[in-house]
This record gives sequence, C-alpha cells and structure tokens, in this order.
Amino acid sequence: MRFKQFILAVIAAGTMGSGITSCTSKFDDYNTDQNATTTVTPGMLATNLIIGMMDMGGSKYSVYDNMRNKQIAWAEGSAENDQYNLFGRASFDSYTDLTNCQKMLLEAASATEEVQNSYKGLAKFFKAHHLFYLSMQVGDIPYSQSNQAEEGNIKPAYDTQKEVMRQVLEDLEEAQSLFAAGTTFDGDPVLNGDPEKWRKVCVAFELKVLMNLSKKTGDADLRVQERFANLATANNLMTSNDDNLQLVFSNTGSQQYPLYQNDHMQYLMVSSTIIDPLKEFNDNRLFYYAEAAPYALENGLTAEDWDAYMGIDPSAIQSDNNVLHGEGKDCGPNERYLTAEGEPLMYVSYMEQNFILAEAALRGWIGGTADEYYKKGIRASMEFIAEYTPNDATYHHNHPITEESISTYLEQDAIQLNGNFDHDLEMILLQKYLGSFLQHPENDCYYDNRRTGYPVLPINPESNMNTDPNKLPARWMYPQDELDYNRENLQSAIDSQYGGTDDYNKLMWILQD
Repeated sequence: MRFKQFILAVIAAGTMGSGITSCTSKFDDYNTDQNATTTVTPGMLATNLIIGMMDMGGSKYSVYDNMRNKQIAWAEGSAENDQYNLFGRASFDSYTDLTNCQKMLLEAASATEEVQNSYKGLAKFFKAHHLFYLSMQVGDIPYSQSNQAEEGNIKPAYDTQKEVMRQVLEDLEEAQSLFAAGTTFDGDPVLNGDPEKWRKVCVAFELKVLMNLSKKTGDADLRVQERFANLATANNLMTSNDDNLQLVFSNTGSQQYPLYQNDHMQYLMVSSTIIDPLKEFNDNRLFYYAEAAPYALENGLTAEDWDAYMGIDPSAIQSDNNVLHGEGKDCGPNERYLTAEGEPLMYVSYMEQNFILAEAALRGWIGGTADEYYKKGIRASMEFIAEYTPNDATYHHNHPITEESISTYLEQDAIQLNGNFDHDLEMILLQKYLGSFLQHPENDCYYDNRRTGYPVLPINPESNMNTDPNKLPARWMYPQDELDYNRENLQSAIDSQYGGTDDYNKLMWILQD
C-alpha cells in the first residue's frame, strides 16, 4: 500500500542519521537537513505497526483474501492459486513486527506511566493479533519463545495451538487492562491514540478469537464460554460504526484507496456467492458492490435492473470464466471502489462484533436473542456503506440505502431467523459474509466456513488445485525458512500434530471436535 510506503519512508528518514558515526566537518554541516528528524519516537513505530497491520497490498495483491473467500473471481490469464485453493506456504514475517513492538516500548520508556501503559497495550494487542492469525494458518507456532533472537534464541520451540490460544487470550485481556490504565498516545492515524477505543477493539477481537474456539467449549483451561459471557456483559463492547478499527483513505499522495488507478481491476469479477443472495433478498448492497454486466446493458437492461447483475462461479474452470468475461457476462467492482477515497477498510468492526454476538446467542453462550444482534449486524453494514458512499446514482444506480430501505429489508420474510439452529447459523454467517465484501482481510470468512461449513463456498473437483480435489484446504504449510533454520523444532510440531506430514488437509487442534 502506498500509504505504508510513505510511513516507512518517514521512519527511514528518522533513522538514517542515528546509524552513522563520523568526524564532524563543514561538509557534514552543509549537507544536514535541519528540518529532518534524527530520532525514532514510539509514535513513529506505532504508526508503522498500525498501518502495516491494515495493509491490503498493492496491485491485485489487495484482493487475494477475497479470492480465497470466493467473493470474487479473476479473469486475467491463467488460474490464480488463491481462487483455486492452492494455498502454498505461510509466512512468519509478522514476527518482525514483534521486534518493532519491543523497540516501540524501549523508545517510550521515558514517557509517563499512563502513556507507557497505552503503548504496552498496543504491543500486547499486536502480538496476540499476529500470532493468532499465524496459528490459524498452520497450527502450532512459537509463542512463549517468540522474538528472542536478540537474546540469542534463534531457534524457538513451538507451543501447541491450545497453548497459543491460551496466551493470545491472556495477552488480549492484559491489553484491555493496560488501555484502561492508559492515556492518549501519539502515532495512531486510525483511532487517534484513544485508549478507550483500543480497549473496545481488544474486546471485539477477543470475542472473535473465542468464537473460533467454538469446538473447544469443554476445555476447562480455556474457559471459552465463561470468558465470552464476561466480555459480552462488561460494558466495553463497540456501540456503533464510530468504534471501528478502520483505515480511512483520501486523495492525498500515498493515502489513496488501493484499487484506485489499479489497472488489474479490469479483471475483477464479482462472484455468484455475493451477487446471487443479494438478488434473492432484494438487497440494495448489490448496487453498491458491483457494476451491471456489459452484456446485460447491451441487451436492453439498465444499471437499475436487478437482472443486469450476473455473478461468476469462482470455482468454474478458468478458461470458461475468461470467455464469460470476454463476452461481458460478469460484473466488475462498483465505481466507488475505483475512486481515490474508496471506502474505509474495516479491520475490527461493530458489524462483525454483532454477528459474533448473534452466533454466541444462538449457541446459548450469552443472553439476548440471536435475532437482535443479527439485525444489528445487517444494519451496521448498510449504514456503513451509505455513510461512506456519495448519494449519487453513479454509485448506487438509483437504489440508495436509506432508513426506509433498511427497515423494509429487516422485515422481509426471506432473511428471518426461524429457530432452527443450522438455518439460523447459516443466515448469520451468510450476512456476515455479505457485509465483508472487500472488507475484513485475513481470511475470516474462510475460517468461518472451515469451522462451521458456512458460508457455503463452492468446490469444483475439475478446477480445485488442492491435493484433495473434493474439499477446500484445511491449512497452509509451514514456511520454508523454518525448515531451513529451525527444522528440529518444526519437525517436532509437525510430528505431534499431523503424524509427521505437513499437509494441506490435516486438521489442526482448533478444528478437532
């Protein structure tokens, strides 16, 4: 992302001078930029960490998560690995951020205790966040011995996934306590250093972690249901879209939306897994997500017509989809995604929190009704889209999202929960999926499918590149670097989890009943 590159350049400018020692000379005096910073502050490091976490990448890299989640298909050349389930090896690059967290805390050591608490809370959150998602990809990972290279431990032992999750939960709870005892801190371009908002983010993220442990409610060490209920009743939940951890873009230099002026977007096709349910439910989000299919427009329909929107099966053979794309029988992304401002990127959101609470209520973990939270989640999604899209037919094709349209949508029979667990779980996770279009990176919708079977994602044995063509992969393989430099510890983890085989289709602990 260009925004991240800008931040990195600022930090690089601040560190160049501190790494060079030489004799002072007139030449040095003449060639010193008196306006450039010569020290790194904790705020600068915090900015890098926050922006880095929310980086969607440039070019088509920004939509790879959406390919894996089957929300889009791709029409450029040969089959994309991410669309067709060839996951490859995970990356452990996130451990670098943990080093930067340590440096941030060192630079903050002279600040007040309250400011230090906020930076400590941020560091705890980043560790829990990054290592949770790494574990979700592969299973066991180094956690208790992570980031000890500077202390001489370059071959950390692996913690079991259960132990990783236990430590993730404890770090998130400690982060919440630290933010509660903290104060406003510098370097936060997203939440303006507000410790109360960060505390809510930590709570919402812990709810997500706990829901991903839904198969482990019987584990007395993790206390999944008890922890969830405590969080849900502690009065620290997000209360509106204003609490979202989201990155806002602008038409300023490196801060533009990643799809803006992105030539690859001509190959993006909105999938049938998005378009078909939107049409089925008469959901105005359809007109904000996609452009009408050129073929439909050439044959007498207008962009206002529901039938002008044609979804592409993301599991269909690539050459067949390429033909459909060439014939204009697919929908590209709405023009609003191609503007400099785009829409904010939600990373932890009020919308998602409500769907997680809806699932928890359905499972009997908390009081209240699943329907209450379910409809709050749908409303939050629609209000977010309406707020961040100009009220212009160019972007909603004369189907604006209004209070009236939201109320009508929420009252229709087709989207109601009916008391049947499987039906209601499917509806909750489908609406979460629809609300996450080009949002919530990190494969969360795929993880929901892997855990529950919902949302239903298509599988085509003729196109599936997984080693088992009849299923989606259950995981990524471990990084090659770990095989090269930490083989003994890695092999021990593979042996204990997967019978000695680092395989895409082995079930990690979190997925085992």
